[in-house]
Amino acid sequence: MKEDGKFILIILLIIILDVITKQLIYFFKPSTKVFSFFSLVYIKNTGAGFGILSGMNILLSIISILVLIGIGYYYKKIPKENWTLIAFGLIVGGIIGNLIDRLFRGFVIDFLDFFVRSYHWPAFNIADSALVVGVIMLIIYYWKK
Repeated sequence: MKEDGKFILIILLIIILDVITKQLIYFFKPSTKVFSFFSLVYIKNTGAGFGILSGMNILLSIISILVLIGIGYYYKKIPKENWTLIAFGLIVGGIIGNLIDRLFRGFVIDFLDFFVRSYHWPAFNIADSALVVGVIMLIIYYWKK
């Protein structure tokens, strides 16, 4: 598969998984303990990770669009290796997944809740996971270079 095809496929997979899981969570609105350290929950997130910029949906949407434009502008300069294409695909898919929520719902649905006793890691979603994994992959890639 050509490099552009891999990149687009990753983006589409992340968006589809993110939209489907968020729609299911929105419909069922669970509050279910799955394991002793994990629950499925329904949370309306009006900010970014860790609750920063809460209520700043427009600003976060603008930042997301600017990052997407930046990645699109510099796409030709991205090394066309599997590792970087996957990483950037995860990042773009994650940004678009959360941007869809911000634009159409006015908030992002988070639903993956990990915890130890009363300490909860901030709930997150598929798009957030893709973003974090993509950024970590890029850090590792450029650190090795």
